[in-house]
Amino acid sequence: MAVTEERSAGLDVARIRKDFPILERTVEGKPLVYLDSAATSQKPNQVIDAEADFYRNHNANAHRGLYLLAEEATELYEGARAKLARFIGARQPETIVFTRGTTESVNLIAYAWARRALAEGDEILLSEMEHHSNIVPWQLAIRDTGAVLRYLPLTDDGLLDLSDLGSYLTERTKLLAITGMSNSLGTLPPVRELADAAHAVGALVLVDGAQLVPHVPVDVAELDCDFLTISGHKMLGPTASGGLYAKLEHLEAMDPFLGGGHMIEEVFPDRSTWNEVPYKFEAGTMNIAQEVGLGAAIDYLDGLGMDAVREHEEEITAYAIDRLLGAGATVFGPKDVSVRGGAVSFWYQDVHPHDLATILNEEGVAIRAGHHCNQLVMRRFGVPATARASFYVYNSNDEVDALVEALGKAESVFA
Repeated sequence: MAVTEERSAGLDVARIRKDFPILERTVEGKPLVYLDSAATSQKPNQVIDAEADFYRNHNANAHRGLYLLAEEATELYEGARAKLARFIGARQPETIVFTRGTTESVNLIAYAWARRALAEGDEILLSEMEHHSNIVPWQLAIRDTGAVLRYLPLTDDGLLDLSDLGSYLTERTKLLAITGMSNSLGTLPPVRELADAAHAVGALVLVDGAQLVPHVPVDVAELDCDFLTISGHKMLGPTASGGLYAKLEHLEAMDPFLGGGHMIEEVFPDRSTWNEVPYKFEAGTMNIAQEVGLGAAIDYLDGLGMDAVREHEEEITAYAIDRLLGAGATVFGPKDVSVRGGAVSFWYQDVHPHDLATILNEEGVAIRAGHHCNQLVMRRFGVPATARASFYVYNSNDEVDALVEALGKAESVFA
């Protein structure tokens, strides 16, 4: 399948695709159509080369040695931190803690903040569209503290139902933990509106940025969030890359998450003192090469321009929703692309999503099928699973056409 669209909403998609070697693969003798970027994005040569260059030419443990390689490794590692801070509008690089991504970042807060800050009867407010990574750590936290979880409901079109927000955000609320973009419905909650309401009752705000940061220009000052989680592998970076942004006063007050080397200042037989922020939270040998690769991914996205990335996503998502609805699919989540991202969940005819994904694979089309770590969403909409096509900078309308054509073949198989 050739990409006939030279440009889409300011992005030269045909040129971009040349940077991604995996897109040259074939599956079952057909060109690969990769529509699962919400699970993990593909990696451009620039990221692959940056990680390989680190291992070939600079491999040493950051912040450990005074020799040249160690100094180079430290400079590259800290350079990636500065890039990530700038990318999300954080004014101080030390407000970025490197982690393996959103799951580790949420768990860090649930242990290092929640177990000290929460007491019996306190409340954490989530929503029904949260990824399990923003539910399960809080379930463990309330088990240990006696706090309570509450959930903002969803409307039938997949938006947050904020009609009774005042009864959910109360003086008992200590944390609002909300996705910045749903990985199954694509919904973009009004984060700043929610942050203002939460802060008005004295609650902190955590934004799960796993889907938000790769696709939308983000400025933490504009969001006024206390915490933002970042998954590098969803924004063209390596797996096991990513981080946590937190306001400096929170990081300084929080307990360490992991104990070990480098996160300490002094160690005595019965106690220890901690290194300065952010190193207090970076125990042991970190994922240095992966974070260096993430820095290269940020350079790549900066080169494209995040406004153009968002514009492209709106265009291709609108096209995909229109084509899917026209083919007889049920699409879950908002239809207005101004309030949603490019993860499009759907049910096609009477074909179970798992069967659908299997048949589509035979046509070279890679989609996700299952509950997408969103079992609350599946129950809300009365389905056991959905099929999901998710888009990024290297996808084109031609690939949406390939998806719809493959759906027709699946229908004929199960007719």
